Amino acid sequence: MVTVYDVDAGKLIDKAAVKIAGMIKMPEWAKYVKTGVNKERPPEDLDWWYKRAVAILRTVYLQGPIGTNSLRVKYGSKKHRGARPEKFRKGSGKVIRTILQQLEQVGLINQTEKGVHKGRAITATGKSFLDKLSKEVK
Repeated sequence: MVTVYDVDAGKLIDKAAVKIAGMIKMPEWAKYVKTGVNKERPPEDLDWWYKRAVAILRTVYLQGPIGTNSLRVKYGSKKHRGARPEKFRKGSGKVIRTILQQLEQVGLINQTEKGVHKGRAITATGKSFLDKLSKEVK
């Protein structure tokens, strides 16, 4: 059985972004927003919202229950500060939180509390969605 672990992440994300575009909707403000304070401009790719949604879904699948703050760290990077040394900055929480809420409405993830770990975990529907696409990519 082919799973997310067995395929190239880039190919899986590109394939799944087309499928997930029919499930969730990119907000109107997403055309103009940056993905973090470390970025100078918004993304140039028109369907970046769907690719980020699939990347977040894949991360929830792999690292399971994970919160918004951990995802902000994952999608952050260094901020260019001119002559001063670069500093790490987290990614945009609004973008990540909105995508998590959309994926939760569709039923691909849900909120969970497993002992000490709180956050979003993948559902059986989300797992089968990614595994089917992994099989197609392979």
